[in-house]
Amino acid sequence: MKHNILVIGNGYIATHIKKHFSCHLSKQRISTYKDIEKLIKRYKPNLIINCIGHTGKHNVDDCEKVIDKTLLANSFVPILLLEACLRHSIKLVHISSGCIFHYNYGKELPIEEDRIPDYYDLFYSRSKIYFENILAQLKDPFNLLNIRIRIPLNGRPHPKNLLTKLIKYKKIIDAPNSVTYIPDFIKALKHLININAHGTYNIVLKGGVDYPKLMKAYQELVPDFQYDVIDLKDLNLKRTNLVLSTRKLEKTGFKVRTPDEVIKECLAEYVKY
Repeated sequence: MKHNILVIGNGYIATHIKKHFSCHLSKQRISTYKDIEKLIKRYKPNLIINCIGHTGKHNVDDCEKVIDKTLLANSFVPILLLEACLRHSIKLVHISSGCIFHYNYGKELPIEEDRIPDYYDLFYSRSKIYFENILAQLKDPFNLLNIRIRIPLNGRPHPKNLLTKLIKYKKIIDAPNSVTYIPDFIKALKHLININAHGTYNIVLKGGVDYPKLMKAYQELVPDFQYDVIDLKDLNLKRTNLVLSTRKLEKTGFKVRTPDEVIKECLAEYVKY
């Protein structure tokens, strides 16, 4: 089936999707159902990719300062889009987040897609879970695709890029974390759309990224860079640190790479800038 794709949003993920997909992108602010109706009438899509989301100006703690904005972007707008897509028989691809779970290192396996979200400690996470709970009731009878990503990593400097953040922080936690490598994310998203997948899928690297190992590899290319490693319990911030499973994505025939397979590639590109 040929897709007429409309990407909604103007953030980091939306711009990458626009770059690699033959599609329209709308930067229009959405506040009402009528706003979406106008977009559908204008672009006539049969597939909408929702990339609207608020993660805070500096970090997720900022979401507490703009409750209305966070709820609108992370909870209400996705509900409006969901209703519009159901009414117009449009496939909805929702770019969600994996930062919605508690995780016990050493005692738990990577988190599967069917686990019920349980991380309510952060308002950002709660705002994501509100829509996830609605989506869980509709993903089977309707053709909806929910993509969970986590901490984007890419070969170009950007404030949203994990590598850029770690270089700035200089203090690195020693707990492995699931990370979404942007080049592989684009390939996986295309794959899932092409096979008309529905339900929830994690798109992350296979296994957690070891931050100290990543920064050591960066230090080999930039010897002047210095960093300290701290224990996770010494972070003193409410954050989700976890590893998501990629087994469901792999079962579709998509080759999921490991951190070791992408780190050199990513760093070689990053240090060019």
